[in-house]
Amino acid sequence: MLKLITGRAGPSGFGSASTAEQVTDGIDGSNLTAIVTGGASGIGLETARILALRNVHVIIAARNMEAANEAKQRILKDNKAARVDIEKLDLSSIRSVKAFADKFEALNLPLNILINNAGIMFCPFQLSEDGIEMQFATNHIGHFYLTNLLIDKMKETAKTTGIQGRIVNLSSLLHQYPYKEGIQFHKLSDKSSYQERLAYGQSKLANLLHSNELSRRLQEEGANITVNSVHPGLIMTNLMRHSALSTSIFRAFTCFMWKNVPQGAATTCYVALHPSLKGVTGKYFVDCNEHEPSKLAQDEALARNLWDVSNNLINAALKS
Repeated sequence: MLKLITGRAGPSGFGSASTAEQVTDGIDGSNLTAIVTGGASGIGLETARILALRNVHVIIAARNMEAANEAKQRILKDNKAARVDIEKLDLSSIRSVKAFADKFEALNLPLNILINNAGIMFCPFQLSEDGIEMQFATNHIGHFYLTNLLIDKMKETAKTTGIQGRIVNLSSLLHQYPYKEGIQFHKLSDKSSYQERLAYGQSKLANLLHSNELSRRLQEEGANITVNSVHPGLIMTNLMRHSALSTSIFRAFTCFMWKNVPQGAATTCYVALHPSLKGVTGKYFVDCNEHEPSKLAQDEALARNLWDVSNNLINAALKS
């Protein structure tokens, strides 16, 4: 807690007060291509901006194409040499995820970095077009499917270039507060048992479990790709729109814990680009330093079960 309040650096040399620009200072990503989901606003936009500043070719994947284009123009205004493209992606739709992956494949671009950043938080109960509870569908299932569709491209890129691929999944400290059993496999889309905050914690736990299981599988097959999870910190962005009043009250009593957007994007950019993270996989980062996640997040059987259930949900949606 003291490090959070003071911003004191951890073993990495960075801490809660570090910005995305600071943690990537001196890094040249001119030979890299990255996809950033939810890159049209908030910490996703700042992540895209910093990657472009470090000469990475950035593809912003976003549901709102008008906002994505505005984000692109903002980046280009300050960095005319930036390589930024935008593509439509609605993570709550299995078919949209497939269409995005197909379009990216057709571009014949390499893929070094995948940043699964987009998300929704504390929203009222709603089902996706595929009949899956919306927070789980958007925060986990969409990113799980996207990663599965793009993983062969990442393996190919890593093999042909010799550059290690990196996948970064945005989780949250709130992964520690899901439903009692962690993942409600038999009630994932049950309105009667839905609690918006626990459902969010469940989706963020799923992000960590996905990272850990994918990391294990990639290591097992010897793929040159790392997978890590990050907690960006408490940041007031559009993610909070469904709980603006309660969040404002909470923030008044915890003002020392909140970050600005450049600080909020720091851990993502650090894990995506910093050379010290080469070979580091299956870890969870907070304030640019390794942090131990909850016991549920380290449950290998739960991770394997989630993997199978996620694939079953996707297959069922594709058949419908």
